Amino acid sequence: MSILAELEWRGLISDSTDREALAARLGSPTTLYCGFDPTADSLHVGNLVPLLALRRFQLLGHHPIAIAGGATGSIGDPSGKTAERQLLTREQLDHNIRRVKGQLQRLLDFETRVNPARLLDNAVWTVNVSYLDFLRDIGKHFSVNQMVAKESVRARMEDRESGISYTEFSYMLLQAYDYFVLCRDCDCELQIGGSDQWGNITAGIDLTRRKLSLSVHGLTLPLITNADGSKFGKTAAGAVWLDPARTSVYRFYQFWINTDDRDVTRYLKYFTFLSREEIAALEEAHSANPGAREAHRALARTATDLIHGEAATQEAIRASEILFGGSLEGIGEGTFNEIVGEVPTQPVEKSRLEGAGVPLLDLLVSAGLCPSKGQARKDVQGGGIYINNLREADPQRTVSSGQLLFGKHLLLRKGKKNYTVVSAQ
Repeated sequence: MSILAELEWRGLISDSTDREALAARLGSPTTLYCGFDPTADSLHVGNLVPLLALRRFQLLGHHPIAIAGGATGSIGDPSGKTAERQLLTREQLDHNIRRVKGQLQRLLDFETRVNPARLLDNAVWTVNVSYLDFLRDIGKHFSVNQMVAKESVRARMEDRESGISYTEFSYMLLQAYDYFVLCRDCDCELQIGGSDQWGNITAGIDLTRRKLSLSVHGLTLPLITNADGSKFGKTAAGAVWLDPARTSVYRFYQFWINTDDRDVTRYLKYFTFLSREEIAALEEAHSANPGAREAHRALARTATDLIHGEAATQEAIRASEILFGGSLEGIGEGTFNEIVGEVPTQPVEKSRLEGAGVPLLDLLVSAGLCPSKGQARKDVQGGGIYINNLREADPQRTVSSGQLLFGKHLLLRKGKKNYTVVSAQ
């Protein structure tokens, strides 16, 4: 399958320059690039569509370049933004680029001898260009009328309160300059990006034609929204990051597991490298038995494997199973800690658990699982209380320090879903 056919089947083409000319060029290995501005020290799931597209191109023999926007990132892209970005220092940008490079190495192959990926920083070719030289050699090729007509600029100009600064207005010129330099120095002939980048991409195409008398290409990918219209990649806790220090592997896995049924097939196409046949089988299984959530599990497992590796994925799966009543036998402390932040936690003085321990009924009340000792007794006798996911039917039972997991925690459950972690202090 050609790369365009692959992207078309996956629903990953929004706009492109002349499709016939682009298809002809992609008939042989082509150098392409996609840029990202290092505004944070981690990528997030919203970055995955274009970056995975680079990987799809690479797998089919093309030469991908990831551009870290050390220059453009110091200004900020106005596309899709309603307010000015916070400006970062060079030190912050360098730090962010170093951190993100490690994440890119999980998505792109920088070691293959055939068509290795490259990571370049556009600060390298802008740092020695003076303001006057840039105006004279680059700015003269742009019409302000055309720039104002671009959607990313026009939308901001129509907002009377925030407007758009001259700094962000100039962003388009810098991104266009990137394309010109990459075409001149790296034989790059295709730029890809989200659909909000179309204006910036076409500006680069025009500049390259004017400066080098060459025809280059552009292709955009859809901006992802959920079936309910909400923004993809956002949760109640905020953005879903690729860095496990920002978004734990457990929460990353849960983000995909909780995909709306209406979105799961689309997301299997967007965010995995599963084949057409594999996705069709998962779609059929989901239609036949949605409650089994086979497609959701495949999506979560595959996406988490891709970003965090198989071992971390298995730990996240194990943590998920615990919150559905799975056994804690053999569980590691790291896996258990993944779920501690997901359920209410109630401290208890460790000294109270020494010796005979604390009556279970008292502990259920203090943990907030039962409103009174009388109700706690009824819940225990009814078989609805679990200690470390093992059912407890004796209302006279006491809980002691010997039952603490890792000498620290006790997992109490009422019914199927009401959990509290009691942590000894």
